Amino acid sequence: MGLFNLFNKEKKEVLDQGLSKTKESVFSKLTRAVAGKSKIDDEVLDNLEEVLITSDVGVETTLRIIERIQKRVSRDKYLNADELNSILRDEISELLLENNSSTTSDFSDPLQETPYVIMVVGVNGVGKTTTIGKLAHQFSKAGKKVFLGAADTFRAAAVEQLVVWGERTQANVIKQKMGADPASVAYDTVSSAKANGADVVIIDTAGRLHNKVNLMNELTKIKNVIQKVVPNAPHEVLLVLDGSTGQNAFEQAKQFTKATDVSALAITKLDGTAKGGVVIGISDQFKIPVKYIGLGEGMDHLQVFDRKNFVNSLFEQ
Repeated sequence: MGLFNLFNKEKKEVLDQGLSKTKESVFSKLTRAVAGKSKIDDEVLDNLEEVLITSDVGVETTLRIIERIQKRVSRDKYLNADELNSILRDEISELLLENNSSTTSDFSDPLQETPYVIMVVGVNGVGKTTTIGKLAHQFSKAGKKVFLGAADTFRAAAVEQLVVWGERTQANVIKQKMGADPASVAYDTVSSAKANGADVVIIDTAGRLHNKVNLMNELTKIKNVIQKVVPNAPHEVLLVLDGSTGQNAFEQAKQFTKATDVSALAITKLDGTAKGGVVIGISDQFKIPVKYIGLGEGMDHLQVFDRKNFVNSLFEQ
């Protein structure tokens, strides 16, 4: 087996293992939904609607999926209930494609501009700083020079954690004293990265949502100051969401998309939950690409989201 195929096999194993709880939950519910049925009828569709909603796909996205399956049943006249699994896989995959809810980029791909600036947002506790560390690891492994900006200056633990990740991933960490102006840290980080020929800059931000106006002002200020150094920055505003919180993740996405121009999503902690369906709902509802998914604690357990691989893994018999 070639090195590339071995690498892909390892990634698939991580994906399958990370989604195992969701898959087990969805399959057991699907089995009950079609029990004793020979064809897909209204009762099966009603049961399927319940399966998807209780799997945290979300009401609006569930209704959209049900409508697509109804059209397919109407078109094909007679569909065996045993085919429901593959039909679901096809329709969800197509839905994600239509919504541009996937990315084909990888860590080794050429960057559109250097330094490529990523501003990371999200509430405390979702795995934001850990995700930054894993991103730094993946970019460093791909041969890119990485700078990290500790702009969450209100939590000592966040700065300390970022410093540890910097040491583990050979990334440069720029920090200031506790309570410093986050925009000042961001400015120093981007300036230093540009002066030292960095490829990627990842800026951590404070995860507070209790006052959206303050949050919006702070994030806007960070954007404005880094644009003085790199005019098109940030090239990416990455919102980190905890997949294990299910519907709470929807609400966080709603709040942060109001506060700033989120351009990509990272959904973490999918390995410890049966709520992996939230990936489908969030990517559909917000029309923002899911770029990364977190599938475990290992440094390589943050993967670039691939809709086909995700859906295939979820519905594979």
